[in-house]
Amino acid sequence: MFDRNPNAVEHLTWDEVGARIAGSAAAILPVGAGAKQHGFHLPMNTDRVQAEAIALRLADRFDALMWPTLTYGYYPAFTEYAGSASLSDKTFEGMVEELTRSMLGYGCRAVFILDTGLSTIAPIARALSRVGSAKALHLKIRDGSRYRAEAKRLARQSHGSHADELETSLMLMLAPHLVDMKRAEASPPIARETEGALRPSDPSSANYSRSGVFGDPTLATRAKGEVLLSAVMDDLFEQAAHFLGAHGAGNNRIAKS
Repeated sequence: MFDRNPNAVEHLTWDEVGARIAGSAAAILPVGAGAKQHGFHLPMNTDRVQAEAIALRLADRFDALMWPTLTYGYYPAFTEYAGSASLSDKTFEGMVEELTRSMLGYGCRAVFILDTGLSTIAPIARALSRVGSAKALHLKIRDGSRYRAEAKRLARQSHGSHADELETSLMLMLAPHLVDMKRAEASPPIARETEGALRPSDPSSANYSRSGVFGDPTLATRAKGEVLLSAVMDDLFEQAAHFLGAHGAGNNRIAKS
């Protein structure tokens, strides 16, 4: 997924990981689906691409350790689209809880669960509540004030939240070679954020979306993605720096240029 990186746990030996933890390294667990539909124009691993790109930026800024991405999660809205995998909420919660406990058990100064999803927010919150540690923080990439302000300013779509104008713009910035704008297709006007799964083959359903999109990706641009990514990173850098500051600076680079 990426070249060898000194902050990626999977690229290190166990004693190198141990030395970093002894040096007060924080941990990052990216959560991003590797098999979840994102319309006709984006790959199934869109969430994973975003999670790893953002996590690596965080790891570089704070000299943190990035654990391998949790690529299976709770995504019940997409299971009618071929290949879209979803765990039960309880199974997913258990995985997040156990992984968080293990990273804290190794002695990591802090643990960041970097969440790229929407349906994953509540299960992760419950998992961290059970862990009950002040050293674990749930980071949601679209929850910061800067991102929300820029998304509101830039968006031209009438509705959206999945493989839409905003997410597609981010992907045009992060991995343009993976985006096929010729196949981008807006969801129909009847689609609304009603309870229940999206449906690819029932035009009478309020959740009908032939492509799997919810929103209008045809309005996406790389320029919008650049602004959105900058806002996401500024939000996350601020949240992480404040959290790490509350747990001692150690050897982490809190303000890397």
